[in-house]
Amino acid sequence: MKYYLSAILGFTIWGTFALVLKPLSAYSSLDILLHRVIYASLSIILACFIFRRKQVSASISFIKTISRKEKRKLIINVLLSAVVLALNWFLFIYVMNAVSVKATSLAYLICPILTTFLANLFLKEKLNKGQWFAVCLSLISCIILAYGHFLDLVYSMIIALSYATYLVLQKNKFQIDRFFILTIQIVVSTILLLPTLMVTDDSVPKTTTFHVLILIIAVGYTIIPLFLNMYALKGLDSSVVGTLLYLNPIISFLLAVLYYNEPIDIMQIIGFGMIFLAVVIFNVAYLHKTYTVKSPTVHNL
Repeated sequence: MKYYLSAILGFTIWGTFALVLKPLSAYSSLDILLHRVIYASLSIILACFIFRRKQVSASISFIKTISRKEKRKLIINVLLSAVVLALNWFLFIYVMNAVSVKATSLAYLICPILTTFLANLFLKEKLNKGQWFAVCLSLISCIILAYGHFLDLVYSMIIALSYATYLVLQKNKFQIDRFFILTIQIVVSTILLLPTLMVTDDSVPKTTTFHVLILIIAVGYTIIPLFLNMYALKGLDSSVVGTLLYLNPIISFLLAVLYYNEPIDIMQIIGFGMIFLAVVIFNVAYLHKTYTVKSPTVHNL
């Protein structure tokens, strides 16, 4: 249950992202992204070496004891995770600026489907009939929401694939502190994104409010949700965590309609309604499968 709660909390936090992002509408998306990752790197390094020195020391000691082959696997996994994470952040901002906001929203809807597919393909995570029905229902809802917007669908697929790959990469058996691994991933991702500093817009002055909100985004909307995702993957299948990602766009959609009074149409209501139903069906099917495995039928003699 704690792994479920961890995943739910992480995606719920991301779903409320608009509350801190809307006040920064005067600044460019790329400017926000770069300050976000820089602040996130500084914050997580401080947290790692001030509050988690024992875990860092234990992780470093463990790395020294494993074989060269395992070290190579670990390095490849961490670096590849950092690359796809940086790619996801960059593509998300690029598409939001150059294509449409709808395309980025659609990416969060496609991501769970791709995560489930990749987990089934590479991690051999088996799905029961109920889970596959939920995946098909999700796919239909995405097609409904993307109808008439093919280009949005293409860009959304690319963004979704990058984060789905990241989620699947976190489902590993390395016995290392997750927070320590996340620290390395965020720092490497930041280094990869630093060259884009040369094209940032400095026309709008950075106020105290800007820096406070960016710090909240860096810690509350970057470090904490990512760590909760990684923790959830210790006890849940990648497909389950990926499906719970649907909580993000559902909450964002409700915020847009109920809090920001944005207009909606019947297709959006149908699409998001089907997605919510798919989340419920998928997780009920998963819990049923888990319970059945843990509690085999006892035959009377």
